[in-house]
Amino acid sequence: MPDPVYVLDDLRDESAGLDALVGELGPEEWAGATPAPGWSVAHQIAHLAWTDRAALLAATDAEGFAREVEKAAAAPESFVDDGAEELAVLPPGELLARWRDGREELQRVLRARPAGERLPWYGPPMSVTSMATARLMETWAHGQDVADALGVHREPTARLRHIAHIGVRTRDFAFGVRGLPVPAEEFRVELDSPDGQLWAYGPEEAPQRVTGSALDFCLLVTQRAHRDDLDLRAEGADADRWLDIAQCFAGLPGKGRAPGGAR
Repeated sequence: MPDPVYVLDDLRDESAGLDALVGELGPEEWAGATPAPGWSVAHQIAHLAWTDRAALLAATDAEGFAREVEKAAAAPESFVDDGAEELAVLPPGELLARWRDGREELQRVLRARPAGERLPWYGPPMSVTSMATARLMETWAHGQDVADALGVHREPTARLRHIAHIGVRTRDFAFGVRGLPVPAEEFRVELDSPDGQLWAYGPEEAPQRVTGSALDFCLLVTQRAHRDDLDLRAEGADADRWLDIAQCFAGLPGKGRAPGGAR
């Protein structure tokens, strides 16, 4: 795992890029629909603000966070949407201020934590590095929805490596959360990075393989695009099945996006 300070620096930069997209939007654009059904641009930012607040609670008040976990267990299908709805109704300026203040406070708290400390979360406890990586992944993924809604092309960066790393590590979760047998063998994943490097994971000789664009792999595992619209190739039945169900975010199985959707 990379140094948490390095990941937190990338999280800060990813957040700043999204902030630049939404910082000057008018009320109508904040209310505009995104590719996520029922979610406006405001919902996307509200979700990030809400989850940053949850991460901050996990890092500062374990007992208080445990109560939030109980709420999530009581309403697993609506808990995330309810969290976004709670803040999305705020005036855009107030919502933007809350997101900015919350993410800055989370940065401050995580930077002060020992690198090896485990923080509670809705699933297994997470290290500081894992928490920062998960926040970066969500910021990028929800930022993609915002960019698609606004018709903006975002230039891919090396920060995608953090998301690709999560995508590979959550392979077994994607099978297990759907009640499917977890493949016994490791896969080989080879991704072409934005700067032309090869990002490789798993044994070089593995017969089950996934190859293609790092950007498209990140779009796949965050379920921001359907595999039919992406430059990804699978060798082996298990690898091919994985491209149908890949999911790097916690919670219930995602519904994904239909073929031919917005990119």
